[in-house]
Amino acid sequence: MGNSIDHTAVDSVSGLQVRAVSVDEVAEWNRALNFGFLRPHVAVAEDLRRRQWEPGRMLAGFDGDRQIATFRSFDTELTVPGGSVVRADAVTNVTVSSTHRRRGLLSAMMRRDLAAAAERGCAVAVLMAAEYNIYGRFGFGPATHGSGWKIDLRRTRGLRDGLPGVPGGRIDFVTMAELRALGADLYERWRRTQPGAIERDALWWERTSGEVRTPADDFKEPFAAVHRDAAGTVTGLVLYRIDPKWDGAYPDGTLSVDEFIALDLPTAVELWRLVLSVDWMARVEVRNLGPDDPLPLLLQDPRAATPHEDNGDLVWVRVLDVEAAFGARSYGAPGRVVLEVDDKLGYASGRWALEAAGDGTGRCTRTTDPADLALGASELGSLHLGAETASRLAGAALLTELRPGAAAAADLLLRTPVRAWTPTEF
Repeated sequence: MGNSIDHTAVDSVSGLQVRAVSVDEVAEWNRALNFGFLRPHVAVAEDLRRRQWEPGRMLAGFDGDRQIATFRSFDTELTVPGGSVVRADAVTNVTVSSTHRRRGLLSAMMRRDLAAAAERGCAVAVLMAAEYNIYGRFGFGPATHGSGWKIDLRRTRGLRDGLPGVPGGRIDFVTMAELRALGADLYERWRRTQPGAIERDALWWERTSGEVRTPADDFKEPFAAVHRDAAGTVTGLVLYRIDPKWDGAYPDGTLSVDEFIALDLPTAVELWRLVLSVDWMARVEVRNLGPDDPLPLLLQDPRAATPHEDNGDLVWVRVLDVEAAFGARSYGAPGRVVLEVDDKLGYASGRWALEAAGDGTGRCTRTTDPADLALGASELGSLHLGAETASRLAGAALLTELRPGAAAAADLLLRTPVRAWTPTEF
């Protein structure tokens, strides 16, 4: 890592300028952000944005003195298969005014940020893509997926009999102040068990609990319940809201789960039993669960759970340091596959030998050996956390198999017991 990043540098593109904003320019940056997100009526949250400001990490495109594009990033930890973490550059708040599109502003901001991230030693960059066709050209690939459910309580008749519970455990509703403390501690323990999970800072919990509110937030205090085991240790958390509608004299309410974290199956069973038994509810909606969450199979009638319409890709990954990104994670089987990566920005370009040992450890090093698979940087990002397969990418003509059977061999190496996912939007 070097120390040569110049936060005051100004880049020129198509007669416009791209540079980092000062802390005194945060209010105008927020106005430009709101405008870019098609909500000019929303007031500026200057105090919040000042807390998020870091030197060089809030960028803007300028047409004269007017900000017409925004971009922000922050460093976070990304959990990889096996429970280790890598440093990640998290990209967010990306907008370009509709009057200034296709003039290179996004490219200039992205290239500047990725170069700084690589210099800081970030193994990857991550983002959540509002539109699918934008970020592949910068080497990002979809790498985690959500799996929400809609449950018809009239059909499911609750949980199956005989599921494991927690002897001596208990569930308590907690205040928003308690949520900030207990939730943050629980999440820190949980996120190391889930590939794809990222850190949450104090501000995340302050906004979730309503201690910090902005004009754009439609905050409604949720029901918050924690599960404790017999020793009093918090092992799970659920946040939910209700819409208590009635169909004449019959209850027809909807319970919406905003957050569900359980360290083990018995805790999950106890919390789901609470959720599924709330009075006056006809249905439960869980917008975002991990793709391997067994919730439907816990129900007496799994057909009562239907996929949520919001299901889809969540976090996209862009590999900046191939050796660090793939050396940190664990592997599903011993073997060796050589990857030929075409990276238009250069960070991951080259030929790489991906090798895994029988104990699950592995490494990815440069090689001159013949390549087994040819792929782009975006596809490399999709493979990093194991949520996508080489065989599926090859079937979609997004990856080329140069040696017969190489895609299947790569899938054996990259497979994970739990597919990547994060409940944390950013």
